[in-house]
Amino acid sequence: MTIDNAGELAALPPGREAGGMSPSDREAGSGTVPPASGQPAAAAIDLRSVSRWYGNVVAVNDISFTLGPGITGLLGPNGAGKSTLLHLMSGFLRPSAGEVLVGGGRAWRRPALYRQVGLVPEREAVHGFLTGFEFVRFNARLQGLRDPDAAAARAIGLVDLGEAQHRAIGTYSKGMRQRAKVAGALVHDPPILLLDEPFNGMDPRQRLSMMELLQRMAAEGRVVLFSSHILEEVERLAQRVLVIVAGRLAASGDFRAIRKLMTDRPHTFTVRSSDDRRLAGALIGNPAVFGVELAGGVLEVRASDFAGFTRIIPGVARAAGVSLFELLPTDESLESVFSYLVAR
Repeated sequence: MTIDNAGELAALPPGREAGGMSPSDREAGSGTVPPASGQPAAAAIDLRSVSRWYGNVVAVNDISFTLGPGITGLLGPNGAGKSTLLHLMSGFLRPSAGEVLVGGGRAWRRPALYRQVGLVPEREAVHGFLTGFEFVRFNARLQGLRDPDAAAARAIGLVDLGEAQHRAIGTYSKGMRQRAKVAGALVHDPPILLLDEPFNGMDPRQRLSMMELLQRMAAEGRVVLFSSHILEEVERLAQRVLVIVAGRLAASGDFRAIRKLMTDRPHTFTVRSSDDRRLAGALIGNPAVFGVELAGGVLEVRASDFAGFTRIIPGVARAAGVSLFELLPTDESLESVFSYLVAR
């Protein structure tokens, strides 16, 4: 695991990248890509000191990492640069500096890359007048598959969209549109899947089904990278995690170790009770509490251990003869959690 200080982002000068497409890049080819198990186990995705800026705005700043088969979570608050990273790896954006290698070659200006990668963008990328089947078949035809109808039917079955496949996408719920986008990304059986907030709009059953599908894909040897700003989604699915804050890679490695860094930190709670003053006096002597403040009719408690404090406070309140009305963490936003992580 690595921890990097994000520091202050500086405006970088515009950069250049020379070079066009090689003849092999221009070859269209046909058929599906080789199975994921045939892909190299190491460095299927390799970012080397990659930055991307728009004028004076830095979206991605000097990020390096490598990924192999398995599920990796790209975690960070909204606006952290997750979508920009995924678009760089998909070949849709040129890095302003550094190098993005996917499947052994550079991502930018390499059309052959699209046979190796399946991308699910966060933004809507489906036409409402098409049926689900037509949309997925269209993606199969773009990939030059020999039997686009059969490929589309297979992909639709993977995302459990069979009953609605002949309805117009404009009639779909948000979760169903997400599944149609996933089917379109899977139709050519790519060894690398890049998914930007794939669970948006899905109900709990759809979410569980999609997680199971991604786990199966990873077990077959595919590289699965998905972005999320929801800690619980990453916790349930990813073995590894990349934490992005303000365009910088704040942490990378085993999710459990990084999760421990996120939770083993000072926490502030707002407490409402039948007698805040008495409860404050009872809490101040507890080893899990290192600060209590009662001001403006609000009791704020600072604790060293989130889980430990939530376990002990009911017993402390009961022993003091105080009824608890409300217990709220006041610093549990992703922004605050990641800011603490970066400052480590």
